[in-house]
Amino acid sequence: MTFRTVFPSFKSEVNISHTDRVLCLGSCFAEQMGGRLERLKFPMLVNPFGIVFNPISVVETLERLRSGNPFSEADLVANQGLWHSFEHHSRFSNPDKSVALEGINQSFSTAKGFLKNANRLIVTLGTAHVFVLKKTGEVVANCHKFPAGDFERRRLSVGEVVAALLPVFEKLKTELPELEIIATVSPVRHLRDGLSENQRSKATLLIALDEINQQLPYTHYFPAYELLLDDLRDYRFYAEDLAHPNQLATDYIWQYFEGAFFDEKTKALCERIGRILTALAHRPFHSQSIEHQDFLKKQVEYIKQLSAEFPSLDFERELERAGSH
Repeated sequence: MTFRTVFPSFKSEVNISHTDRVLCLGSCFAEQMGGRLERLKFPMLVNPFGIVFNPISVVETLERLRSGNPFSEADLVANQGLWHSFEHHSRFSNPDKSVALEGINQSFSTAKGFLKNANRLIVTLGTAHVFVLKKTGEVVANCHKFPAGDFERRRLSVGEVVAALLPVFEKLKTELPELEIIATVSPVRHLRDGLSENQRSKATLLIALDEINQQLPYTHYFPAYELLLDDLRDYRFYAEDLAHPNQLATDYIWQYFEGAFFDEKTKALCERIGRILTALAHRPFHSQSIEHQDFLKKQVEYIKQLSAEFPSLDFERELERAGSH
């Protein structure tokens, strides 16, 4: 007997390989999936403006990158001794205005160049709730601890989500004909919104993405939300905060992602890369022993062999860890 609803495996119409250039935007779950791809040596860029949870901020990120217009001092605001951007995560904030702006524009410049040659876009939406700055009417990606009274909080409608995302997806496809878009709803629960509000928010995103997928054949849905909420469906698959998926759940969702978007050659290459990464992550009791030095030499040989077969793979960090350049 099966005591849970097992989500059927599936194969997407689109593949992701190590020859693709993948831009990953969205919530903290986007960082988890993007981080795994990055670790496995896929050409990746993850959240160049930091974590963004709502669809409007995702659109603003893409539109800013499309425009090519860098940020200026006028885009920064001060609060509690730090300079912030309402379009960026707090990791870009800094007590020095010029330092904050420099970091923002360095990341922007890298992302702008990356997008020009990207052919895969992964978007993970976290919530349909937005905070609107009353003074300007703009939706912010992060409130940066400004007074709650400065903002109006509301939930986007399905129509608003579709009206925001669909045009920018169409423009990107026109500019980047090879682009394929993978969209998903984050399984992370926004408990501060309240249980019912969280469900309504997620439902809004799910319906909106379904409407977009029906209209745009180059968008593809990945059911991360359903895998955790309907398949695993147990608190033992959550972290201590009971909101984020734990390592076991993330591994499970990743297996479905691999099955959906990797062909057999890509899976085999990921396995080879994974074995090297796992081996180098091992911490020996006696790092200077002859046995461990021989072990490292073997890993260097494996890396050089793999690099010869796939010259685009970057193993510089691993070679440094193994003590070889």
